Amino acid sequence: MLVIIAESGLLSPGQVCCGCLMADRAGQPRWRDGQLHCGQCVRGASDSKPACFECAMGFTLAWIDG
Repeated sequence: MLVIIAESGLLSPGQVCCGCLMADRAGQPRWRDGQLHCGQCVRGASDSKPACFECAMGFTLAWIDG
């Protein structure tokens, strides 16, 4: 599950990405094959921490298994 990390907690990408010009036609981040195509990886996944990405709008996203 892809989530956006904000000061107020975790947000779904649909709450934020629907207004982004780089989102796909459904208003979701351009996520394919474990890659965020509208941002960049800032930390790879490890045993204790999820992979984190920074989108072009400056939000931090994390891929959380489950």
